[in-house]
Amino acid sequence: MKILFYYRDKDPAPWLMALQAEFPDAHIRVWTAGDNDPADYALVWGPPLAMLQHRSALKAVFNMGAGVDAILQFGDELPQGVPIVRLDDAGMGVQMAEYVTHAVLRYFRRLDEYESQARSGQWQPLIPHERKDFSVGILGLGVLGSQVALALARHDFPLYGWSRTLKDLPGVHCYAGQDSLDEFLRNTRVLVCLLPLTADTINVLNRDMLEKLPPSAYLINIARGAHLVDEDLVSLIQNGHIAGATLDVFRQEPLAPTHPFWQEPRITITPHISAATERAKSVRQIAEKIRRLERGELIAGLVDRTVGY
Repeated sequence: MKILFYYRDKDPAPWLMALQAEFPDAHIRVWTAGDNDPADYALVWGPPLAMLQHRSALKAVFNMGAGVDAILQFGDELPQGVPIVRLDDAGMGVQMAEYVTHAVLRYFRRLDEYESQARSGQWQPLIPHERKDFSVGILGLGVLGSQVALALARHDFPLYGWSRTLKDLPGVHCYAGQDSLDEFLRNTRVLVCLLPLTADTINVLNRDMLEKLPPSAYLINIARGAHLVDEDLVSLIQNGHIAGATLDVFRQEPLAPTHPFWQEPRITITPHISAATERAKSVRQIAEKIRRLERGELIAGLVDRTVGY
C-alpha cells in the first residue's frame, strides 16, 4: 500500500510515525512539488491542487479535519470518481462543545460586562439574565453541531437548531430548510454558527440575517471566517443590535493587526483554537476506514461534492 501525506504548516514526522505504526508494511511519503508517483490513498489538510489534480487512480482522499472546503474549492479540477472522506469527529466535538458552552455562559452570567467593569475599577452587580429569555440557536446540526447542542441542553437554555435537512435531537427544537430559517432566527438570542462552508453559505452571516435576531443578540462563530461579513457585524455591534460576538475563525488568518475587530471591545477574538485535530484519534479513525475500504466495506464520512460536505 502506498500512502501520500500532506499537512499544510505542520511537522509531518509525528503523523508519519503514527501512520507507520498502523500500517507497518505500507510505503508512506510526504508529497512535494513534482511528485507524480502512484499512490493508493492521500491524507491531506489544505493541499495544493497539484497534489490531487491528476490522481484518478487514488482509492480515496482523506481530509484530516471536518471542513472540506479547502479541497472542494478546486471543483471539477479534482479527479472525478475518487471518494473524499472527512473525519467524523476525532475529538473535535468535545472541544467545540467546551468552547461554545464557555462563551454562552460568559454572556448569560454577564461576565463579559464584569470583565469590562473590572478593567475600569468598577464594583457594580448587574441584574442577571433570565434563563427562559436566553435562547441559543445552533446554525448547522452536523456531527459537531449536534454535539454542541447536546452539551448546551444540560444547562436548560431554550435550545434551537437549524439544518438543511430535519434532525431529531433531545431537548432541541429543530428547524430545517430555508423556509424555516427566519423563525429560527427570531427565536434565537445567541446564534452559534457551525455551518460547513459552501457556495450557499459564504457571507451567510450578513446584515440581513443578523438583523432578524432579537435586539441585544450575541454571535459565536467557530465554523469559517468567510461565513461572516465583517463590516456588517461591526456596524450592528455599534448600533446595539448585536450585544457581543465571540469569533474563533476569520477570512484571513492570522487576523491583521489593523482589522477593526481588534478595536471593538465587545468582540472576543481567539486564534482558531476552538478545536484542534487530535492526531492519535484521527490516525486510528483513518486507518480503520482504509482497512474497511480494502475489505470492500462501506465507510462513514463520504463527502457529497454536490452539497459541499
